[in-house]
Amino acid sequence: MTNFFITKIFFLTTVSFVLTLLWTPFLTHFLYKYRLGKGIRDAQAAPVFAAMHKKKAGTPTMGGILIWGTTLFLILLFFYLSKFFDGWFSKLDFLSRKETLLPLGALLASAAVGLIDDLFDVWRMGKGGGGLRMRHRFLIYGLIAIVGAWWFYFKLEWTTLYVPFFGYLDIGLWYIPFFILVIIATAHAVNLTDGLDGLAGGTLLIAFGAYGAISFAQGRYDLATFCGVIIGALSAFLWFNINPARFFMGDTGSMSLGVTLGIIAMLTNAALLLPIIGFIFVIETISVIIQMISKKFFGHKFFISSPLHHHLEAKGWPEPKIVMRFWVISGISAVVGLILFLVDKT
Repeated sequence: MTNFFITKIFFLTTVSFVLTLLWTPFLTHFLYKYRLGKGIRDAQAAPVFAAMHKKKAGTPTMGGILIWGTTLFLILLFFYLSKFFDGWFSKLDFLSRKETLLPLGALLASAAVGLIDDLFDVWRMGKGGGGLRMRHRFLIYGLIAIVGAWWFYFKLEWTTLYVPFFGYLDIGLWYIPFFILVIIATAHAVNLTDGLDGLAGGTLLIAFGAYGAISFAQGRYDLATFCGVIIGALSAFLWFNINPARFFMGDTGSMSLGVTLGIIAMLTNAALLLPIIGFIFVIETISVIIQMISKKFFGHKFFISSPLHHHLEAKGWPEPKIVMRFWVISGISAVVGLILFLVDKT
């Protein structure tokens, strides 16, 4: 039976990759035709960033539609095929209330909000013409996280947190703020990382791969399949997003995938491994915090530009070099996280 689930996951991951590749030209044509290009931050507010990325102005955004669009299509396709055709199609269905309904709902809700933010950016709406302000993004992350926390606490009756090498810790009502913190932090960290061609896509692919493996080891085969479908779509997205990018992920991609990654981390009760598996997201966030503290309390910048990838870019590192080295670090940190999970499991 295990071999079947492995085959199912790999099959649907491949289908997701091929399907995404096939409909990418149609989305690309639409984005270019209607000039849905990304705006670059105001030169006065971020002079270093604006100078480095001036050439990217106008590159289409909202490429994240490929990822969540393919995921939604496949999960609904096999769900309804299983209703009308018994047998083979029912075995490929991976929509379940227990494992994938909440991640799917979070993916779509945050994708819709991210899509609105991307359109604000394209139409130069919001403060400085850059879309939603940070406080508004945190508010949206928080609202989505509150719904997820309510679902876990009141519907699933989860109050315990698994601490590696220690065991289950019942934190009672504190589970709700912890859940909200994980979702907001993960979503924001992924959004910060989405700054260079292929950077967010590659690091997310690795993180979802790690949590797909964790899900499989826990017997959550539908959730592992869900991760596999996202990985397939992300792989196809990266085909066009690597430097020089044909289009960008946009907030509809980074916001939705960040929220979904956090939800999956909580659903597998492996949230405390997330800072290791998503190590790049952590150091990117820390670099921004250091920059803010340095500017506020010491009156000068610690980094030339933040997050860290922009600092390295300003130092003269070629963009592909930064991205690929961050991919390597992500791969190693994800393997370390999986080792800790498996050693603890044994």
